[in-house]
Amino acid sequence: MVEYIVGCKWSIQILTLICQGVDRPGAITRSIDGLTTKVQNDCLNKMVSFGILEKRSYPEVPPRVEYKLTAFGQRFVVILDAVAKLQHDIDAGSTSLRN
Repeated sequence: MVEYIVGCKWSIQILTLICQGVDRPGAITRSIDGLTTKVQNDCLNKMVSFGILEKRSYPEVPPRVEYKLTAFGQRFVVILDAVAKLQHDIDAGSTSLRN
C-alpha cells in the first residue's frame, strides 16, 4: 500500500488536496494539471480500497460524490507529512540530519 501511494505520481497530490478541503472529483481534476479523470478515478478507488479514503455518494441530480480521509487516512497523512518535512530538510542542506 505504501509503495503504491508513494510511488504514484498523483496519489500524494490528490491526498494533499483532500486534506485542504478539495473533496470532489471535478475540483481535484481541475486543480492538478495533466491528471486525467481515468487516472484520478483509479487512484481514488485504490485509496478507498486501502482504507485511506471514504467515498460518499449523494442521491442527487446530478450525482454528487465526495471523498474524505478515514481515521486511518488521517494517521497515514501524518507519516507523509513527516516524509515531506524530512525531504525539505534534506533539500535545505540541514546539517542536523548528518549527525
